Amino acid sequence: MESAQTCIRRMNRSDIDLAVGWAQDEGWNPGLHDADSFYTADPNGFFISEIQGEAVGCISAVAYTDTYGFMGFYIVRPALRGQGHGMRLWTAALEYMGQRTIGADGVPAMLARYETQGFRCFYRNIRYGGTGGGNEPAGLCPLDAVSFADLDAYDQRHVPAPRTEFLTLWVRQPGAVVRIALDGNRIVGYGMLRPCLNSFKIGPLFADHADIADVILSALCAHASNSTVYFDTPEPNAAAVAMAVKRDMKPVFETSRIYKGPEPNLPLNTIFGVTTFELG
Repeated sequence: MESAQTCIRRMNRSDIDLAVGWAQDEGWNPGLHDADSFYTADPNGFFISEIQGEAVGCISAVAYTDTYGFMGFYIVRPALRGQGHGMRLWTAALEYMGQRTIGADGVPAMLARYETQGFRCFYRNIRYGGTGGGNEPAGLCPLDAVSFADLDAYDQRHVPAPRTEFLTLWVRQPGAVVRIALDGNRIVGYGMLRPCLNSFKIGPLFADHADIADVILSALCAHASNSTVYFDTPEPNAAAVAMAVKRDMKPVFETSRIYKGPEPNLPLNTIFGVTTFELG
């Protein structure tokens, strides 16, 4: 596809494990069981670059619908950077995305380059880290207390495009803790904690009101007693940031949400925790 020695091809499922390992090497601390959910979101949307059969880089370009996709997992092995491998991967991903609006979470060092490719920055996401613990507050429900269809419908209110296939595996991955807030039979908030290689991450955390989100966050943190918990907050949601600060969480990382094409109309005031920087 590129030359006799270099090619870009679609990843198979086992390649995703390699990409997750590279993400760990980058310090991104992926979840222990993220790979199945990622691949299910779009099996055609993961690309790997090889030189004579040896993997040198990867990128994801998940097409959620015909009009929206999300790019991530943009990694080239450190010793091979600056040789054009990243740009070839980037070009392949953009070609696959076509005319879709494309979202991504870009690290600060790469934002200027993304802007040359037609992306614009809209807001920051701030990763907070702190120590879990405390008692789980009463009144919340586990995953099996609601229908998946209802949970999926609530999730779709907070994301640019339906992601049913992804969510089906995401909330059921081993070790995950899901807590749901109900008003009668109506879902008014939910969040998830999952184990990562070095800690736990919370994502997503969606709720109709800040007080509901605060209870869900407390419940999830209670399942990570004496362990580090990371919580990725959209900075425009001041209540989300305040919840992290109240728990003595500290900023440890940041990205900028960027889009190529029209910005999706998202209710940032009810998005307290980003699901994952890799897939949005």
